Amino acid sequence: MTPSPSSAAPVLRADQSVRRGPALRFLADGCSVDAFEGESVAAALFAAGRRELRRSPRDGAPRGMFCLMGSCQECLVWVGSRKLPACQVPVTPGLEIETLDFREQRLG
Repeated sequence: MTPSPSSAAPVLRADQSVRRGPALRFLADGCSVDAFEGESVAAALFAAGRRELRRSPRDGAPRGMFCLMGSCQECLVWVGSRKLPACQVPVTPGLEIETLDFREQRLG
């Protein structure tokens, strides 16, 4: 069945511009990361080329983002004194996060 033009969902086209929030920066493991307001920490890190967020405790294999909806706990990061999934934390100006491995190395 073909939907009638009046009931069809709007078409997303590659030639239309993407609406983003204002550009901002936050800190990840002490390094500045460019992002856009409204993005999750996980999305901003992925866009910046960070694919590895921790190492598997079993075999040391690199681990990164997996489900991107807060269910799997693969993208846990420290935000202040709380361990949170990076995919559920929105970037904000001045935000500081630490990956689990970075914090462990920093604090011993």
